[in-house]
Amino acid sequence: MLWMFASVAPAGTDATWWEHGGMDDLVRVYASGDTFAAELMRGRLESEDIPVLVKGEGEGPYRMGPCYLWVSAEDATRARVIVDAVESGDFALADEEAPAEPSDATEEQRSG
Repeated sequence: MLWMFASVAPAGTDATWWEHGGMDDLVRVYASGDTFAAELMRGRLESEDIPVLVKGEGEGPYRMGPCYLWVSAEDATRARVIVDAVESGDFALADEEAPAEPSDATEEQRSG
């Protein structure tokens, strides 16, 4: 299995959490058979300044198997709250907040 350190330390810190705590205090907070979904969740957690370790994610063009997201024990509760909120749709945009669809061409391009 591939271990990928997917993040650097949050702003204001000078070293990564795995250098200090090792892998003994890691807690799995998310698992998915979909690599893309796992990467999106990793991005969401990192946007909240939670460093993430990704385990799984087969290499090569045919990615197989589940991806697991691990965080430090001290971030686990906050990470689980975020994962639950994402999965329940709490972070979804309402229809009126969704970005506008780009038109295929501007009026100038159509006439010209």
